[in-house]
Amino acid sequence: MLDQKAIRIVKSTVPILQEHGETLTKHFYKRMFAHNPEVAPLFNNSNQSGGTQQRALAGAIAAYAANIDNLEVLGGAIELITNKHVSLQIKPEHYPIVGENLLASIKEVLGDGATDDVIDAWAKAYGFLADIMIGREKQVYEDNATKEGGWEGFRSFKIERKVEESSVITSFYLKPEDGGKVPSYLAGQYITVRTSTPEGGTTMRNYSLSDKPGNDYFRISVKKETDPQPGIPDGYVSNKLHKEYEVGDTLEVAPPCGDFYLNTHDQHKRPLVLMAAGIGITPILSILQTALEAMPERDVIVIHGSLNEDVQAFKSTLEALSEKHPKLSVHFRYSDPVKEGVSREGNASTGFVDAELIESLIPSRHADYYFCGPKPFMVNIYHELLMWGIPASQVHFEFFGPREALEKPAAV
Repeated sequence: MLDQKAIRIVKSTVPILQEHGETLTKHFYKRMFAHNPEVAPLFNNSNQSGGTQQRALAGAIAAYAANIDNLEVLGGAIELITNKHVSLQIKPEHYPIVGENLLASIKEVLGDGATDDVIDAWAKAYGFLADIMIGREKQVYEDNATKEGGWEGFRSFKIERKVEESSVITSFYLKPEDGGKVPSYLAGQYITVRTSTPEGGTTMRNYSLSDKPGNDYFRISVKKETDPQPGIPDGYVSNKLHKEYEVGDTLEVAPPCGDFYLNTHDQHKRPLVLMAAGIGITPILSILQTALEAMPERDVIVIHGSLNEDVQAFKSTLEALSEKHPKLSVHFRYSDPVKEGVSREGNASTGFVDAELIESLIPSRHADYYFCGPKPFMVNIYHELLMWGIPASQVHFEFFGPREALEKPAAV
């Protein structure tokens, strides 16, 4: 346990972390990659170049410092980080590297403010948190390895099918190359795909599983991002999957992870509202299929926002499910103006997914909400549910970035 002196000193650094946290984390990543380049493949280059990773870490450090004497409030954040770490194969041997570079960065950025007492307190605080994370990650690794069909590390999966779902989204059906079983997973979780880089290294990306659990394959549905330009890593993996990988090729895959999933033990009678924008439909579709089987008497409302019909994936799948299940209603919302010859009537409309639309489609605000999509969509939905007073236990989402960013409404 941490001593009271260390707790007091760490909490006293909260104001400076809130003011200079992003400067600190930018310096930290730059320093770590220079001194320990072996850990670079564990990080998403696009998140680094866009500053998302730095802002997320800055928010996490400040939150940890502010709540170091009441870590129960950080339980959800610790579980989220645990799943991300396991998906990227973070191991105990990586923690000393992070700790050494973090403490050195505190010294180098804060200067005279980084007294011996401050460094000593933060060394204890980091060690305390590292022990918690290592212990929880060990449990997840063991669970993944010991379940039927499970494994640890990366396993080769063969591409059995490659299906175009829209003009920008393609599904990949993956089966174990060794002929073994596919483990079960929780609807809404993701897998990690590792592939080579032009420089001869590797890089990893998380992709939501877009089909229900229980099949003899994994399915990921990948949106091809804008073609990457020299020096800009955005879209590298998605473009490689779309353009280079064909049926019969193999991918390195890590076990399913993620803390965004449907709780099938929750048998409340209140409606289940599933909302997605764009490629965010992938985990939502898995959740929907599972909910229809596990909770057949529950009202389910699906709202899928897209730019237009050309880029939208799984429209026919959602319509077929709606015809089959009387408790399910589906609405499609398109932000682009309607094209000539295209009709948007009945369960389709033009505009953004907003509070007015949501309320017009649900029988009651008192519902369970699951949503996934681009940041502006996520921020707006979260803000509207907050304004409605929906309890946190009924709001479920996956959001990468500083939690504070969700607190401000944004235009879609």
